[in-house]
Amino acid sequence: LERRVQREAGQALMELRDRRLYRSTHQTFEEYCRDRFNYSRDAAYLKISATVVYENLQKFLPTIGRQIPMPTNERQLRFLAKAELEPSVQADVWQQAVEQAGNKIPSGRIVKDVVDRIRERTKVPNPYHIGEICILLPKDNPDLRGKAGYWGVVSHVGEYSCTVQTWDGDYTVKIEHLKLLELLDEDCQFMQQLCVRLQQLHQVASRDSSVDWLLQGLGKQAKPYLSSLQAKLLAAVEREYNLVWKHQK
Repeated sequence: LERRVQREAGQALMELRDRRLYRSTHQTFEEYCRDRFNYSRDAAYLKISATVVYENLQKFLPTIGRQIPMPTNERQLRFLAKAELEPSVQADVWQQAVEQAGNKIPSGRIVKDVVDRIRERTKVPNPYHIGEICILLPKDNPDLRGKAGYWGVVSHVGEYSCTVQTWDGDYTVKIEHLKLLELLDEDCQFMQQLCVRLQQLHQVASRDSSVDWLLQGLGKQAKPYLSSLQAKLLAAVEREYNLVWKHQK
């Protein structure tokens, strides 16, 4: 019964988020969870992710032969949910963890050990380089909600992630949430410079709201050029706020 309550809580939160039912009382899903259930954002999304993993296990675990015990709480699925593995791989991880636990329900630590082994075995080098231009792919990353289509400049390359500079800030994301734009070096340089210009405008606290329309439009236009009108508009707004930009060769 306790297991069902936990799973149904995750399903209910997922429906509230996806159908935006929280909008009747709150502006954001995070505020709603905090006020109504005293859940932090991470706690709420963990419940949702654990529910998705549980459903994947039900679908992909083998049903022929012995009965494989299912998870009984979110802690057992914490690392599996965060690993962002394919559903079939999630099932493989759980099956290995059960075997390692003596065919009993494994602890979160055992699940983490299996996840780490599989990630090490399937490790793929980070293909990105500093200065490259990428598109953000939100997928199921709550930190990227509303950022679909944003382009940015890679400023740091980690083992499994990159930090990307966009017009409204820096985002550190896993490589699965990035799409590389195949550009010539001079095109990359143009977009790097454009990103700096947009960031400077975004940092003007007293900017008119119409400036945000321009920023959002150019921040999603993943092309290494501006139209004549766009260039004039951007230059005019920069002059309005005493921002001087000199083309860097």
